[in-house]
Amino acid sequence: MTTIGMNMGRATFYENRNFQGRSYECSSDCPDMSSYMSKCQSCRVQSGCFMAYEHPNYMGNQFFMRRGEYSDYQSMMGITDGIRSCRMIPMHRGNYRMRIYERENFGGQMHEMMDDCDSIMDRYRMSDCQSCNVMDGHWLMYEQPHYRGRQMYMRPGEYRSFREMGMGMGGMSGGMRFMSMRRITDMC
Repeated sequence: MTTIGMNMGRATFYENRNFQGRSYECSSDCPDMSSYMSKCQSCRVQSGCFMAYEHPNYMGNQFFMRRGEYSDYQSMMGITDGIRSCRMIPMHRGNYRMRIYERENFGGQMHEMMDDCDSIMDRYRMSDCQSCNVMDGHWLMYEQPHYRGRQMYMRPGEYRSFREMGMGMGGMSGGMRFMSMRRITDMC
């Protein structure tokens, strides 16, 4: 497994829509933007990929951002209060591997994935995914098939219970299911 250094991403966050007001340039994780600006409503990603969060400390709804301009979070992503924290996603070169499980604590059916899956129901006849183990690479999990709905960023590690991961904040219910998964590749 190879991950390129954390300094490969750069984004500028703006207090107001359309890149107006105070700004904060970021090239790493930021658990709380409130010390830099009162709110964050637009962003330019100059390089790399970032995950933006509605609440401090990487909580609440999450939104994947690649290189580009995001002039108004509210109209583009449905964020009402703006962005409060962000994570820089390191670029991964090498294999991607994740095991998904039907139930919490790695119970029930298990399937090992090495590529994108637009529907776990169609591919594996699995109606629910409640835990996973990301062995290699960085992944985006989606609430609905075909990469739609709310998202969650998964980096290498064990995720025993999605219900207990703080997904209750910002509208994510404890019963959130993931129905499709995509690798975060050098598409950034």
